[in-house]
Amino acid sequence: MLKNIKPYLISVAISLFTGFFASLLTRGYMDIYSQITKPPLAPPSILFPIVWTVLYVLMGIGAAVVYNTRSITPKGSSKALMIYALSLILNFSWSIIFFRLRAFLAAFICLLALLFSVIKTISSYMKVAPIAAYLQIPYALWVAFAGYLNLAIYILNP
Repeated sequence: MLKNIKPYLISVAISLFTGFFASLLTRGYMDIYSQITKPPLAPPSILFPIVWTVLYVLMGIGAAVVYNTRSITPKGSSKALMIYALSLILNFSWSIIFFRLRAFLAAFICLLALLFSVIKTISSYMKVAPIAAYLQIPYALWVAFAGYLNLAIYILNP
């Protein structure tokens, strides 16, 4: 039983740690969200940690599902997990660029790269474990919404 759940626990922990570490590095800088002009549909700041926690769990579960297919599709699962790892790096980087550096245009460009990598992750996951791909759709939708927010913040806060 533990052998079956171990990849899930590790994968979810990696995903959650990525978000937690980014939040640690940006903790003193997040006040910017309350200080800037925000576009219509901008959610309250309390919503972000809730949504991201759910997304990180879904991302981790999806990665574990793909990891568990490695004996069936070793090349496909390895490639998919590498693309997913890139999305974690971009996700982490965006927080630093947006909150710490307050470089909204650079953050938006990073977010576009993140969205592309999430879409590539979904496409790669679909080839090896479709359920894992479906678990990433909320992540892609949220990143697209974050793109709207980020671009609007850049435009509204010259």
